[in-house]
Amino acid sequence: MFVYKIDEELSLRMFNEKDATEFFQLTIESKEYLKEWLGWLDYTNEEEDSLAFIKATLKGVSETGGFPKTTAIIYKGNIAGIIGFNEINRLHKIGVMGYWLGQQFQGKGIMMRACKAYIAYGFNELDLNRIEIRVAEKNKKSRAIPEKLGFQEEGKIRQAEWLYDHYVDHVIYGLLAEEWKQNN
Repeated sequence: MFVYKIDEELSLRMFNEKDATEFFQLTIESKEYLKEWLGWLDYTNEEEDSLAFIKATLKGVSETGGFPKTTAIIYKGNIAGIIGFNEINRLHKIGVMGYWLGQQFQGKGIMMRACKAYIAYGFNELDLNRIEIRVAEKNKKSRAIPEKLGFQEEGKIRQAEWLYDHYVDHVIYGLLAEEWKQNN
């Protein structure tokens, strides 16, 4: 099983089907908090929904040649959130990264450390040339991550996502492998 240890309290690992209960509980406990920026939460209403997501992430392993596209963020032994590549274009070596963290795990530097590790994984293990992060324009907390990690703001996609009753614009951030390797 894929495990990427970041430090003594934080690691990334592949999901397994036994994670469904814990993952579902994290999602439900953080649902109102996460709904501000994630449009899929109304489709997660029972543990079976989380299990279906986990099964889909496991299927994604075959798409990358044996590497997971999505991993659980494990903080002090508990699932704290997820991080992964929502899309991977193998021909052009581009990954589009996404992430979220449960409300009770906010403010501990978890996501910054997880993103830094996942970017290294994308460039070093998946041999990507470019990683993109797309963030709702007004989601300042999430935008701070690519900005602090050296991504370049490359533009905006208008009305890129429907969030329950309105559209939000996305800001596109990009980082090239050569830029990452120069600074790390």
